[in-house]
Amino acid sequence: MRKLMLVFLTLMMVQVSYAADLVKVTDAWVRLPPPSAQIAAAYLTLESKQTLSLSSVTSPAAEVVEMHSMSTKNGVMQMRQLKALKLVAGKPLTLEPGGLHLMLINPKKPLQVGDKVPLLLTFKQGKRVVGAVSVQAIVKAPAH
Repeated sequence: MRKLMLVFLTLMMVQVSYAADLVKVTDAWVRLPPPSAQIAAAYLTLESKQTLSLSSVTSPAAEVVEMHSMSTKNGVMQMRQLKALKLVAGKPLTLEPGGLHLMLINPKKPLQVGDKVPLLLTFKQGKRVVGAVSVQAIVKAPAH
């Protein structure tokens, strides 16, 4: 049983390492939510060497992490959940306020400026999972 667990953990590390070689993650941050807020927004920039999709995001700091898009239509802001985000080889994909973003739903504890929020980004190529990248997003106060 121990050998099986060691093999499984080794394979997971290979997947994380492989994805980290494929995808560069920069400028990861979380907007400081208002006190007692049940959501927080996270932003980052992704750049991949191959066409991939970000298929899921998890964090031990929140109950759920969802991928969202935000747009304005006829003067009304609309937000919708996305199942995946497509990364085109060599083209940065920026998640930023007012556009694509990650929603951390039901944070496990109140976030403070300077906190590091761990995110695990899982990538697929077609239907095959190619690995995951671990990121530390820094909590920042909103710019006024």
